[in-house]
Order: sequence, then C-alpha cells, then structure tokens
Amino acid sequence: MNKHHEPTGPSDDQQITLRGPAELADALPYLMGFHPNDSVVMVALHGGRGRFGGRLRLGIPQSAHEWPSVAEQLAECLIKGSERRGGRPDAIVVFLCQDPAEGESGRQTMERLRPFAQRLRTACGALDVPVLEALCISGDRFWSYVCPDARCCPAEGNPLAMQGTSVMAAAAAYAGIQVRGSLREMEARLVPRPGTEGREQERALDAAGSALVPKLLDEESRKEVGGTTLELARRLMKRLGRAPAATPSMSDLNDDRLIGDEEAAALILGLQDRETRDRAAEWMEGPEAQSALRLWRALARRCVAPYEEHAAAPLTLAGWVSWSTGDEPAARVALGLALRLDPGYTFAQLLHEACNQGLDPETLRRCLRGERGARTVGRGHGAGRVAGARSVRAQAIVRRRTRPGSGRPGSAPGRRRTARPRVQGRRGTRTGR
Repeated sequence: MNKHHEPTGPSDDQQITLRGPAELADALPYLMGFHPNDSVVMVALHGGRGRFGGRLRLGIPQSAHEWPSVAEQLAECLIKGSERRGGRPDAIVVFLCQDPAEGESGRQTMERLRPFAQRLRTACGALDVPVLEALCISGDRFWSYVCPDARCCPAEGNPLAMQGTSVMAAAAAYAGIQVRGSLREMEARLVPRPGTEGREQERALDAAGSALVPKLLDEESRKEVGGTTLELARRLMKRLGRAPAATPSMSDLNDDRLIGDEEAAALILGLQDRETRDRAAEWMEGPEAQSALRLWRALARRCVAPYEEHAAAPLTLAGWVSWSTGDEPAARVALGLALRLDPGYTFAQLLHEACNQGLDPETLRRCLRGERGARTVGRGHGAGRVAGARSVRAQAIVRRRTRPGSGRPGSAPGRRRTARPRVQGRRGTRTGR
C-alpha cells in the first residue's frame, strides 16, 4: 500500500511514500497537526497513487445508536465536499482514535469500536468510494480492521512508532510541519478552568446580563452597546499586545490576569449580538490578529457554567482568526468546540465547513475589508450587518450545506435544538448566530 502525502508547508513539491498501516498510523498527527484524541478521522485519497486530499474529524459518539446515522453523514460530507472542490475521492482511509476506558485494554477498545468502523466502510461503499484502510489507534498500539494477515496485523496489535523516529516525522520537520500535542491539550486552552474564579465570573455575567439584555432588545440601544463592546475589545487587545511574550500556558495565564471579570462579562454579552461579532471579525490579519486571537481565547475560557453556550461567539472568532492567519489545525479545534456547544451556530457551521473543504479564507477577508472600508467612507449605514454567515454565502465560500440536522465535523451528532426565544432571562441574551 503506497500513499503519497503532499504537505502544505514550504515543500509542496516533496512526496512521501507511506507503506502499510504502520506508516499510515504514524502519519495521522502530521495530517491533522495534533494527536486526535477520542476522534474519528476520515481522509480522502485521490489518483492511482493515493494522494491525500480532504480530511475531517469528529468526536466519536458515545452512544452506539448514533453510529449508523453519523457514519452516513460523515461519508456524505467528505465525498460531497471533495466533489465540490473538483475531485471525487478514489478511496478513503478511516482512523478511530480512543484511549482505553478504565479497566479496558486497547484490544477491547478496538473490538468495541469495530461496528462503528464497519458502518463507516459500508456508508462509504454505498456512495461508491471504498475504504482502503480502517485503523484503530488505542493505548499506543494500532489495529487494522481491513487487513486479515496476522503476520503483519496480529490480534494483539502493533506498537506505534516512537515519536519523531519515522520517515514521516523527518519529512514533516524538513517541511516545517509541527504537531501541537493532543487535541485534549489544544481544547484545554479554550475552556474554563475550575476554581473560585468561576463563581466570581458567573456573578459578573449575571450582572452584565441584567444590565445589557434590555439594551440589546432595543435597536438604538443595541447599536450603542455594540460600539461600547468594540471599544472595550480594542482597549483589551492593546493591553494584551503590550504583555511580554511567554510560553503558551504562561501566556494564557497572563492574559487571564490582564482581563477583569466585569470586562470579560461585558464583552461576552456584547458579542452575542451578530452585528457586533461580525465587526469584531474584521480583526483577522496584520498586527492586530494575534492580539484579537488571544482575546477571543481568553473570553472563551471565561464562559463558565451556566454560560457555556455563550462561548460559541468567541470560539468562532478564534477559529476564524486562526484560519485567516493560516493555522488550520487550531481553527478546526476552536470551530469544533463552538459547534459542540451550539450545533446551530450558523457562522461556525459555515466557517468549519469551508475550512474542512480547504477553501481560501481570502474570499471572506476581502468581503470584510470591503465592509470596513464602506463604513470608513460613510457608505451604506447597514454595512455592519454583513454578518460573517451572510458574507460567506454571498461570496459562495460554501456552495452547499449538509442537510438540516445532519452531523458536522466537530459538532455533537444526534443533538437536536428546538426553537427558542432570543432572550434567555437573567443568563443573558444571544441575539444572533
């Protein structure tokens, strides 16, 4: 089995031949940019030599009852998305990555997930695209659901290659491709930390909600709140930008200390307004992009219970800035978390789908630049209403949406949202998607 990976880094002309399940398993973190914990990953293959194409990731559904529908949705999403980019896959590789549960061995994990692997193979086959290989990675070992030869794929599995020792690792280092760590570690930078600060932040969010909800329901007051929110965001971005550089973990701690609970609460509530959020999305390039990204991450970490769903806005902004600045792995993680919290969040849906399809973010950047320029010269008083979602549609960034209610990479399959009013009582308001 020979597969050729053409990295998206500095050495696009370099080809790497992967021979067999072992090298495919070793290549997965380099394909994704991180180690995908508790995930199903599907990668499209193109041409007779198996060039890697589109890929998607989704958390493995906990309930086996969801596996048939999720398998169909994932197969359709990857195949149809590849077709929209101009090339139907010739084959697919499937990875199921999950650490053993307590008291469970890696082999038992593999057997437990076998029906899901079979569902995925059947769903792809029903669309006339075969699954060339399906691997389970668990407990630092891997198994093939496809290869029947016990000489190369024994029942006890094969150990993963030592990190950094494979041909793929050497080629990735040469090409400038980095593995950030695990998905779990990347998500930890975007979720609230436990502790007493959570209670203080909750009280600040309660107070901000009581003050801002009535204003967000009035057109004139809403515009005033939007202006105040953006001005506060600009001040905090400058404050963060003046902080000295540090390691990612220390940088996050420093950023959290630099933002007060009341400031964070006002921004979190203000960003629930769609127009305000879309104006904030204009900070997506140049010197302001990094400060904006740090701010959105810090706000996501402040969305403590029962305000978890309010993190969809800052997470989507973090995903957008990451994608805009070329960090696709971080973008997928942030957008996936946003959809896990709110599967119906339209802006995150469209950005995540566009990112997974490998589309160029420059189309949306041009649209946002145009809206900012139009406001600057005083044309079109409704320029702020462009909204990220509508801009994406207008520029045909996403040509076709998956069917309503379908699972999306990074979303929570099987979860159904019912219609709800725009105001959620004292817990704040969420006036746009």
